[in-house]
Amino acid sequence: MLYLIPTPIGNLKDITLRALELLKEVDVILAEDTRTTSHLLNHYQISKPLTPYHQHNEHKIVDHLVQQLAAGKKMALVTDAGTPGISDPAFLLVRACVRNEIKVESLPGPTAFVPALVNSGLPTNRFSFEGFLPLKKGRHTLLEKLKTEERTMVFYESPMRLLRTLRDFIQYFGGERPCSVSRELTKMFEETQRGTLQEVADYFSKKTVKGEIVIVVGGYEKS
Repeated sequence: MLYLIPTPIGNLKDITLRALELLKEVDVILAEDTRTTSHLLNHYQISKPLTPYHQHNEHKIVDHLVQQLAAGKKMALVTDAGTPGISDPAFLLVRACVRNEIKVESLPGPTAFVPALVNSGLPTNRFSFEGFLPLKKGRHTLLEKLKTEERTMVFYESPMRLLRTLRDFIQYFGGERPCSVSRELTKMFEETQRGTLQEVADYFSKKTVKGEIVIVVGGYEKS
């Protein structure tokens, strides 16, 4: 059995009772960063073996993990924050488990884009989750395609690339397109800035930005 267990995106209290129970029950915990996961486990006095599982080693160890699961081991997969598989490692192992008829269970829990989307003030009935934009190859093509996307769009971004991305959005979508930028969600310095793309870019150009970022952009409106 493989359990996909969401972990807090900031506030350590944002974890379910079931998630804590399973973290205590499994044989091993697969962690994107063992140091980050150790901090969470220590907070809840959970002691379990940790195995690194991240984008740099997942191709190498996925077959070995499937063999262990097939032999009867119970594993939990966690990432640094949020739900495994949402812009984080999980897909390769889940696909391998499905192909080998190993049961996979995904728990509900924290995901950064959901609170950012619902508090943006933009339509939530239809939206497109785009995750992180390509840094180079494919970036221009994707932005061209998204120019006429009518659904609300949700992006993840790092603080060091926030301004570049907002300026790219202004270039492709227009400076008057409504948007919302949320950072440090669930933490002490949580902030959401709303306005047009130009207004929000101007705001963040005057300050040092820290924390993980979620950008929500209004969809294209036909004239």
